[in-house]
Amino acid sequence: MSKTATKTRPRRTVTDRNGASSASQDPSPDGKTLSSYITERFDEFSRSQKDVARYIVDHLEEAAFQTAEELARRADTSSSTVVRFSQALGFEGYPELQQAAIEEYRAAVAASSSPTSGGALFAFDHTEFESSLAADHSNIESTVRGLTREEVELCVRELATAHRVVIVAMDQMAFFASYLRHMLALLDIRAETITQPRQESITRLGNVDEDALVVAFSAGRAHPLVIRAMKLARHRGAHTIAITDATLSDVGEHAEHTLYWSSDSPSYTRSTTALLALVEALAHGVYARDKAAFKDRIRAFKLK
Repeated sequence: MSKTATKTRPRRTVTDRNGASSASQDPSPDGKTLSSYITERFDEFSRSQKDVARYIVDHLEEAAFQTAEELARRADTSSSTVVRFSQALGFEGYPELQQAAIEEYRAAVAASSSPTSGGALFAFDHTEFESSLAADHSNIESTVRGLTREEVELCVRELATAHRVVIVAMDQMAFFASYLRHMLALLDIRAETITQPRQESITRLGNVDEDALVVAFSAGRAHPLVIRAMKLARHRGAHTIAITDATLSDVGEHAEHTLYWSSDSPSYTRSTTALLALVEALAHGVYARDKAAFKDRIRAFKLK
């Protein structure tokens, strides 16, 4: 998502979906996009408003063309919260915030357009099936662009050298915790997963120390246990990695390293294609550190 600055105007005319026009004062200062303005004021918002903020910042191309009800459903909150969030930013209501999102999105598209760029993945009149595949294609590209080589190499080194790996994830993310454990097990790296909010899980987290690595998966608003795990890990001196789809992640606040994955989707649930690719890439990074050492184990696995 581009952070290209757009010049704001003192007043503008906003047209809603019914064709009605009204003048509104742009609350964001000159030179700031809606995303950067939301990010700057993020700590001021309520818990539910932060869910809306995260969704808009990370899914601008979707939020720009959604109704308040649709956005609320995606952010797991109510439409009234979306309206209150708009007003907290200084807009008269949601239509004005939406117009600001549309302007930022159009500016980003214009800035990224190039005469030499490739054609669209599918025809303009694509099917819903093709739309879903196109979103996954875009998510992987966005995820790659958002990562730095240095951060990835640090995470790979942590996974390869930790004496103990603890992977924490809840709900839908539990699958990816198990999958990362499986990929590491193929390399003879023993990892344990915590995927249930039980007292036994809290006890296991209490045993981490400076030789442990805690990896936390989250999507949207993180589960309270995941946040607690990261806080506890930092308190006890353990190393920490957050893997999240929210750039304003409450899990990332407590992690030494944060890897972001894009989850845009036209479907009824967030896309996890980029997350799966990220998990496999991390495991491959560990393998690539010493292919000769892992050769016999991988050969035995392939023969099964």
